[in-house]
Order: sequence, then C-alpha cells, then structure tokens
Amino acid sequence: MTEQATGATPRPQPRPRGGVHPAAQNEQMTGAKSLIRSLEEVGADTVFGIPGGAILPAYDPMMDSSKVRHVLVRHEQGAGHAATGYAQATGRVGVCMATSGPGATNLVTPIADAHMDSVPLVAITGQVAASAIGTDAFQEADICGISMPVTKHNFLVTDPADIPRTIAEAFHIASTGRPGPVLVDIAKDALQQRTTFSWPPNVDLPGYRPVTKPHSKQIREAARLLGESRRPVLYVGGGVLKAGATAELRILAELTGAPVTTTLMALGAFPDNHPQHLGMPGMHGSVAAVTSLQKADLIVALGARFDDRVTGKLESFAPLAKVVHADIDPAEIGKNRAADVPIVGDAREVLADLIVAAQAELESGHAGEAAQSRYEAWWTQLNRWRDTYPLGYDLPEDGSLSPQQVIQRIGELAPEGTIYAAGVGQHQMWAAHFIEYNSPASWLNSGGLGTMGYAVPAALGAKAGQPDRTVWAIDGDGCFQMTNQELVTAALNNIPIKVAIINNGALGMVRQWQTLFYNQRYSNTVLHSGPGGDAAGSEEPPRGTRIPDFVKLAEAMGCVGIRCESPEQLDSVIEKANSINDRPVVVDFIVHEDAMVWPMVAAGTSNDEVMAARGVRPDFGDGEDD
Repeated sequence: MTEQATGATPRPQPRPRGGVHPAAQNEQMTGAKSLIRSLEEVGADTVFGIPGGAILPAYDPMMDSSKVRHVLVRHEQGAGHAATGYAQATGRVGVCMATSGPGATNLVTPIADAHMDSVPLVAITGQVAASAIGTDAFQEADICGISMPVTKHNFLVTDPADIPRTIAEAFHIASTGRPGPVLVDIAKDALQQRTTFSWPPNVDLPGYRPVTKPHSKQIREAARLLGESRRPVLYVGGGVLKAGATAELRILAELTGAPVTTTLMALGAFPDNHPQHLGMPGMHGSVAAVTSLQKADLIVALGARFDDRVTGKLESFAPLAKVVHADIDPAEIGKNRAADVPIVGDAREVLADLIVAAQAELESGHAGEAAQSRYEAWWTQLNRWRDTYPLGYDLPEDGSLSPQQVIQRIGELAPEGTIYAAGVGQHQMWAAHFIEYNSPASWLNSGGLGTMGYAVPAALGAKAGQPDRTVWAIDGDGCFQMTNQELVTAALNNIPIKVAIINNGALGMVRQWQTLFYNQRYSNTVLHSGPGGDAAGSEEPPRGTRIPDFVKLAEAMGCVGIRCESPEQLDSVIEKANSINDRPVVVDFIVHEDAMVWPMVAAGTSNDEVMAARGVRPDFGDGEDD
C-alpha cells in the first residue's frame, strides 16, 4: 500500500478514544455490534446510508447507539457525497454505508470523487456471506475489485474478530498522509457471528509510513530560490487546507511579499480580499493569476498537483520558471511538471520550516534588497493585468437576471460564516469568481472528478457536520435534477440547507462550448424542450410551462419553494431564503441563457492564449500577445 493523495493530514483528526471500560475489553457481541462500537470509538458521530440485505445486521445495533447518528438518504450516491461534504466542512472523516451489489456500486462515483479531491472518507458496505463470494450470488458485486483504482485502500472482512482493527486502520489511513477514501466491505455472516470485542485494537500497518517532516536541505534550497527570484508565485492547492496550514501560508506570503494564486480546491486557503491574492489560476482563472504563472521565474507549489485544468498545454506552461514542489504524496512530485526542488512533507510543516528559512535568508542579506523593492517591477506588471482585466460581467440587455449577479448577491447577503457547496459547470465557476472566500472550509465542490449532482447532498452533509452555519448549495438546473431527491432527506432530518438553482434551461457549460466551438448547434443541451434540444423541428412545451416546476417539486419534498425572475426581486428573495431556518429552502432563479464563463483558456491550448472575454485577448505588454 502506497501513498496516493495530495494534501496533508486533516486537522483535527478523529482518533480512537480508547476509553472503553475495562469490563468491556473482552465483551461478547455480534460482529454487527462490534462494528457500531468501533465507529463510536474512532469518533464517528454521523453515518449517511441506506440499509439492505447484506448490511442489515449492522442497522439493528445502530438503532441503540447514542453516539452515532444515522441519516437515511434516498440514494447511495447521496450518501457518499453527503459524507464528503461533511468531511470537507469539518475536517473529520466522513462515513457512508450501503448494502452489497447495486448499493455498493452506487457509491463508486462519490468514492472516485473523494479520491480525486483527497477527501477523508470511509465507505462501509455489506457483502454476501463469505461462502457465497464468487458464486454470482444475489446482489453480489466485487466492490473491492471495482473500487480499487479509486480508493486509497480497501478491506474485505470475513472474520468478525477483524472488525475493530479494520475500522481503526481504515480511519487512520483515510485521515493521515494524503487523505482519501477507504472502503471496508464486510461479509454478512461476519456481521451475524459472535465475537469478542476489544478496544483499542493493535493497528499494524508496516507498509504505510507517510512522510510529514520535510528535508531541511530542500527547505534551505527553496528559501534560497525565493531569495534570488524576481518573479515568484505561490501556487496553492487543496493540500494547504487539508493540512490546516492557512495561517502559515499567510505568514510566508506576507514575509516574502510574493503573489498568491489559489486553485479551485484551495479557495479560502488565502483570503480573497488580501492584496497579494491574484485569484484562481486555470482554464477559467483570472487573467492575472493565469498570466503570473506563465511569466513567473519561480513557482512554489504547495499541496497542488499541476493538473491539466491549471497548466493548459503542459509543454508551454510557465516556460521560464523554476519549480519548488512540496507535497505529502511523493507520487505527485514530478508527475506532470519536473521539480527543481522536490519537497515531500505535510504542508503545514513545510510552510513552518520555510518561514524560518526564508526569514534567515532575508536577515543574512543574501537575498539582497527588501522583498517589497525586489518585487516592485513584478507587482507593477501584476497590478496592470489585475486592473486592466478584472473579473466582471455584463447585465442582459433584456432586463432578465444575470446568473453572475445572482451568485454575487447571494454571497454579499449571506450570514457571516456561510458555507457554499457548488455543483459542476458554469455556476461552479461563477461561484468561485463572484463569492468572496476569506476563510477555510467555506467552499466545497467537486474539483477533480467534476461530478454533476454533488452540490445538494454535499450541502446536506456540511450542514449535518456544521449545524450552526448557514449552508448554500449553488446548483445548476442540470445538476439539480441528478440528486434533488436528497431534499427529502434534508426535510425529514431537520437539515435546513438553502439551494439556489441557477436555471438557464440548459446544460450551461456544454452549451457554452457548443456556442464557441460547434457553430451554435445545441445538440441535446437544452433541458426544457423536446427531442434534439432546440434544433429545428423539436417540440417546445406550451409557453409558460415549466418541466419540471422546481417550486412545486421543492414543496412536494417538504421544502419552501421560491421563484425569482427579475433583478427587482433578487435581494428580497435572497433575504427571505436567509430568514427561513426551520426547513430547507429552494430558490429557482430564472437567468439569461446566453451568459458565459470568462476568462477562458480553450482545452488543449496554451495559457498564453487566455481570453479575458469573448474576442478579447489580453495585451501583456511584452510584444508577444498583442
């Protein structure tokens, strides 16, 4: 078993409590009860799941637990995304549970999602009896084999005596090193048989030793390069959030005076309102952030993985830059971009040591003039790009709602400490751009896998883990129709999330690509019309018909449903939604269908070809981009 994940140890970590009464050290019980007791001891307080035949024995003792709350979801995918939202909002391990066969396979998408985004998740599945494994028994699926490529590790348990140790190991693996999902598949007869429960178990993982302390020589070399650089950029990924290293990041940034970019998975790691923050890099990043990386002479990558959405065409990415790459997962270093200074370690420890080394470099005089004067010309360039090509949008000429304006006002009117969970597509990028994130654990999204349907169940999980914080799900009408059944879960379990449906009647991001690259041939992306989208000959529903009517749908599922169709209604509708805290609220925002996400780097092209808006290519003032 090897480390597979970017990022670092979540803080705080759930740890075995080890507080079992001596009389209970060798207590006789079923494997099912042993499972629930083990979950109690590792500190799990919430499980999202659905019972079924193979996992049913575990649900009986769960009914008696005073420490573990079970949230009955409406689909196993919802259970997995809810557990992910819980983990991202709290920093603790998220737990989901499903039965064998289709129950387990329905968890594969959220498991893959958690794997891509390095989320600590433990998925517990029932399996057919050990004697039936491999016989194509009813509801049998080799979920360990199926999930192996998208889990950090997985276990098949056939002996009830192994349950406590396996649960302890699963939580340890999920939450340490590079966090990630761990699957525990338990045969039904192992849950039914009697065993001796003992806690704490002996956890022995000889092949699993995550390196957290960085090598001092590499730290000194990184500090030296920072001291010599004239155009540095701190490229910050989600690993900084997972390591709980946001305070250290700010200290290093302010000490050095270097500009900061935060990826889609790192929003909130460095305050959006900080003068050194250039915004998000990548395909839909700010012009200043994208261009700073392209023109940099040094990139200090912290808990980031140089993925294709950030680099664009890899061969042309940051051609003049040396690279310091710090990551808890050695497999990420050099995977996409060669590192001049590789550093393996926990982002928090790396940053703490780098602060000391950078301070020593400055005090020694080796770095020359003060950081402020050393980077003066660099900041002049950066500020020109930032001032000339700011994020913005045009209001529709027909007076309809702008989706960017809707999202911006949600952010401006939301209570302090609000958590935002986004689906995938245009609304996700607009939420990243037009809501200000100044603290960690305020932005949740599916970054790596790009899972439509993530937002509603993830918001539910976040609210379950952080009941005192307002949680807004920013969703598209396409995404919403994939997992909206979890609104029933929210309503029945008193989890009052708020959902903003950015309703443009289409699969917006795909439609944008059809507009730009497919001659405006909208094949099967329009959601409110008949076969073929809005191609010639398609059948349109009668004018005024809404299929589905999201307000009626919300009300049918026990939520408050509201519709907003004009800018004049916008603030009052958002304020009304914010004022309702006894039930989930769904707001159907009817927005202009032609709005697009800008800036944009077309897939497969160089970041040098970033477009600030349609037909607007930035002039970088170097004679190359006019």
